[in-house]
Amino acid sequence: MSPAEFLLVDISNTFTKFALADADKVGRVHRLPTSELTATRFAREISKWKFARCVLASVVPDKSAAIRAATRSDVVEVSSKIPLGVGIRYPRPESIGADRLANAAAAFALFPMPAIIVDFGTAVTFDVVSDDGFYLGGVIAPGIISLTDYLHRHTALLPKVKLGKPARVVGKSTREAMISGAVFGYRGLIREILAEVTREQFGPKKPIVIATGGDAVQLAKLLPLFDVVLPGLTLEGLRRIGLKNPPARCEKTRQIKRIAPKHLRDEEMHRAEPRA
Repeated sequence: MSPAEFLLVDISNTFTKFALADADKVGRVHRLPTSELTATRFAREISKWKFARCVLASVVPDKSAAIRAATRSDVVEVSSKIPLGVGIRYPRPESIGADRLANAAAAFALFPMPAIIVDFGTAVTFDVVSDDGFYLGGVIAPGIISLTDYLHRHTALLPKVKLGKPARVVGKSTREAMISGAVFGYRGLIREILAEVTREQFGPKKPIVIATGGDAVQLAKLLPLFDVVLPGLTLEGLRRIGLKNPPARCEKTRQIKRIAPKHLRDEEMHRAEPRA
């Protein structure tokens, strides 16, 4: 079997996501805790794959070298300095996170503009793309899991809670009260930021609102504020950026012991519940 076109790697603060991809689609996504990411561990994870090139987005600079060492292949590192498929209108483009650029690139390629991308992770980020395809900036707020975990870690009596749909607004136990505060409070945070971004940037024009990130599907059920839920948006952006950055020179494909998986499947796109 021929090698995959790309190994896609997205290093975030909590998890590193990686997948093989060809010119048309992203394959099965794998996850590894970023705290456990080393060159040796990653080389072991991909030891039975073969691919032509690696496309890397990292918000943890100290971990990027591990990918370069493990892959020993041509690595395209996403930044504002390379072709992205989306423009940038931002005072210091070099300071924009690589994952945010990848999200913007994918959103512009897949959906009508303008758009607001909400990426749920350790932090929740809101990224804005104009109707003519320029990244304009965004908003960063604490992630919902970070907020609930903070309460548990920094208080004597508040428990660690698993998020779910609140039974009622007024909780009848400490656990219920925490879940209610997290879900209803976070819904208000998301809704207010979306409203203010729309008012400031787009006026009467309605942007498409896209949710992504590892917790996007679960949170979209609790926060019905999105037009589209696409957990794999970042990796799709990496695939598209890879296509726009062909290798500078022909290199032999890295050969490894076992062939790539038989089937590369499309990342499932989830349609959100109707927006409130």
